[in-house]
Amino acid sequence: MAITVRDIRAFKERGEKFVMLTCYDAPSARILHDAGIPILFVGDTLGMVVLGHSSTIPVTIDVMVHHVQAVRRGAPDAFVLGDMPFMSYQTSVEEGIRNAGRLLQEGGANAVKLEGGGPFVTELVHRLAGAGIPVMGHLGLTPQSVNQFGGYPVQGRDAEGAQRILQDAKDLEAAGTFAIVLETVPQSLAGEITRAVSVPTIGIGAGPDTDGQVLVFHDFLGITPGRVPRFVKRYAEIGDGIGRAAREFAEEVANGAYPGPEHSYD
Repeated sequence: MAITVRDIRAFKERGEKFVMLTCYDAPSARILHDAGIPILFVGDTLGMVVLGHSSTIPVTIDVMVHHVQAVRRGAPDAFVLGDMPFMSYQTSVEEGIRNAGRLLQEGGANAVKLEGGGPFVTELVHRLAGAGIPVMGHLGLTPQSVNQFGGYPVQGRDAEGAQRILQDAKDLEAAGTFAIVLETVPQSLAGEITRAVSVPTIGIGAGPDTDGQVLVFHDFLGITPGRVPRFVKRYAEIGDGIGRAAREFAEEVANGAYPGPEHSYD
């Protein structure tokens, strides 16, 4: 049975820790859903980990709809969260409503996530909630602002920045978000925000005191090459396994071991 926004909020009410994982294709969606992952998040991180871009900026709403559709096909009964990519909502509230609607209507998402705080975002959240579109907020390090931040630094380390993020969280809650992602902020700030709002918080690089945790699919499986952020724990090394399998395949073809009689037709 598929979970709902109400079920996600109930995690916090029961004091039950939960997880969310990014997901970008049908086979992965099926595996994660069968493993009991409650929220499959089609993040615009796909621009970096799947499409090879250096940031999430190039990802468009059409790309997001395409991948949300794939995840929905792979896990028809899952709770699927679709990301609102760069410039899909920043131009106007009306444009934001239209594109959020596409993620639900065309993509099959159950809810959308958008980055940032402030009056414009809270107004959009209020309007989306009023239109029946569940919204998850995202504060702290917001990757779509990479050019403004000058990279991916920890946010909220100074008193002014911490107070701004805390206030944004309260404002997003009041506007109607059902949960808030806190990315790359000090553990103490994440804990303070988690205690200050009634909606669940989901941390990524925010320490252990949030209500839930999210990681990127390719990061936690060890598929992402090279150095990963400090907060990432690799729960497998699938990338190494793929490399070994590919080398073994090439060797067996070269020496004639594959295909054998059991792989051939009479």
